[in-house]
Amino acid sequence: MQGTVSLENNGGFIQIALDLAPGRDSVDASGYSGIAIDVLGNGEEYGLHLRTPDLTRPWQSYRQSFVAESVWRELQLPFASFFPHRTDVPLDAQHLRRLGIVAIGRAFHADLSIGGIWFY
Repeated sequence: MQGTVSLENNGGFIQIALDLAPGRDSVDASGYSGIAIDVLGNGEEYGLHLRTPDLTRPWQSYRQSFVAESVWRELQLPFASFFPHRTDVPLDAQHLRRLGIVAIGRAFHADLSIGGIWFY
């Protein structure tokens, strides 16, 4: 992912998204502790956003931030550390539908490489 996040016109974001199951299905990740990701970046903060069928609005998600250093690193992001954004419904890892890697919230140049994503 590479580009510039602008705050013009009420802000913006850059996102890479992955549907975890086809159609409207979801993935049961309740047997895992979280999501691991291999990342390389420019020292900026990014977000990993999750969605479940419990979320009905596009601005709702479960979020956790991470810093992508200038060397390859494996990061482990525990499900327990994701916080609900614009919802009161707690994260249910038994019904994960979508995962997004997001550059958002401030004006900056995004430069992020993903080597792999998996449940751990």
